[in-house]
Amino acid sequence: MTNAAAPASAELDYSSYLELDQVLTAQRPRSSAHDETMFIIVHQVYELWFKLLLSELAELQRQLESGESGAVLHTLRRLLAIMRIVVGQMDVMDTLTPSQFAEFRGRLGTASGGQSVQFREIEAVLGLRERRMTAAQSEAGRLRVEAATSRPSVFDSFLRHLAFQGYQIPQEALDRDVSLPIEPSAAVQDALVVVRRDNLVAAQVCEALLDLDQLLQEWRYRHGRMVLRVIGSKCGTGGTSGAAYLQKTMAIPVWPDLWAVRDRC
Repeated sequence: MTNAAAPASAELDYSSYLELDQVLTAQRPRSSAHDETMFIIVHQVYELWFKLLLSELAELQRQLESGESGAVLHTLRRLLAIMRIVVGQMDVMDTLTPSQFAEFRGRLGTASGGQSVQFREIEAVLGLRERRMTAAQSEAGRLRVEAATSRPSVFDSFLRHLAFQGYQIPQEALDRDVSLPIEPSAAVQDALVVVRRDNLVAAQVCEALLDLDQLLQEWRYRHGRMVLRVIGSKCGTGGTSGAAYLQKTMAIPVWPDLWAVRDRC
């Protein structure tokens, strides 16, 4: 039996392969405001990038758990490239003025970015464990995010990867309750200092994970500032707290141990 791909259908072309009839007709503005189309497309594109991030994060964890160091670096490079686009895409949203948003904001109903199941799942996969992550979700969305919070995070997989390579990762970190938030650990930081000084590949993985954490913080900052410039201090769509809440999340690291060891290098 071979793994050769099945021959392509003769009827398959660019448009049908990409399902463009569905993709390009999925924008249905609720108002006559010109800027609503941009608003919809940007958010739909975000969800596509989020879907790809989840796919790559799953592959990253598989590679970490399997000890595939070289493949881990490749996947991390792709994740960082995607995240840079996610951050840069905020340039388009920054062109939306308060008066332009006001023309269609009332048509959004209770729809809010806080209801993005995929973004909450990304946070959970990375390691965030907070009640707010499921507060605004549908029943299906809540179950999906809760399932992600019950599985080992990317950082848990990374620590197992290092332990497999022989580094002295504390057993309590390897056996921790993964449904709980990741707490800073002096013992984990001791091991990470050794990794950064001893293993070129593992040190590169540390740096790439730190870059990923930083890019998430940058996206939070850009998103928060965009909301502030468009709606000021008013409540967000659907009654959320808007910019006030977003500003609280701007500088929260996902992996505090990776940042703590900077003081010891």
